[in-house]
Amino acid sequence: MIEIIGLNKWFGSYQALKDIHLQVAAGERIVICGPSGSGKSTLIRCINRLETWKEGKVVVDGVVLTDDRRVIDGVRKDVGMVFQHFNLFAHLTILQNCMLAPMWVKKVSRREAHDLAMHYLDKVRIPEQAAKYPSQLSGGQQQRVAIARALCMQPRVMLFDEPTSALDPEMVKEVLDTMVGLAMEGMTMLCVTHEMGFARQVADRVIFMDKGEIIEMDEPGRFFSAPEHDRTREFLGKILH
Repeated sequence: MIEIIGLNKWFGSYQALKDIHLQVAAGERIVICGPSGSGKSTLIRCINRLETWKEGKVVVDGVVLTDDRRVIDGVRKDVGMVFQHFNLFAHLTILQNCMLAPMWVKKVSRREAHDLAMHYLDKVRIPEQAAKYPSQLSGGQQQRVAIARALCMQPRVMLFDEPTSALDPEMVKEVLDTMVGLAMEGMTMLCVTHEMGFARQVADRVIFMDKGEIIEMDEPGRFFSAPEHDRTREFLGKILH
């Protein structure tokens, strides 16, 4: 589903990604962790061309990402993304937030967009909030709306960029439960997170990044019980309690 080949990216003189190689199969769930500034978010933002790169290649479902706006728009229809901050339109209701992209991007009818929105709001367990505005919802509810909004485009891949890091601790579980449900349905997912319980529960592979490089990549059992690299062990020692 996703192939990243020799990806290198700089911000000025700072190299944010260093020779990244990664293949993700359809239905695979990848959790990416690492310290702040390690390149995690930059990497997944390259998958839908929110970031450009200097060297290398990104292929999504057989399509090579280029500077061509039509190619980028085509790939983004199949790649949903949920950010750390919810990025909901404050002046639109929850229902309207979810209907907007299907109507404007996929040109579906208002009735079809409405039915899609209600279906996915039900899937994230907040259909009763449809008529409210974002400011009337808790942070956890807003993040679930953001997930529903991304799902309304019926993507083949979902990218999560630290989706729980801006939430109060008691709100984290409801968002993670929603993501676990998606994972169990077979959605291809790449998730940047420090929620290691989530990684243990749903990940097929866990990737540890540091200073723009993939330091270690393994299935969760071995990753957590017997990491190969000292840097991985140091990181896990700080975040696992």
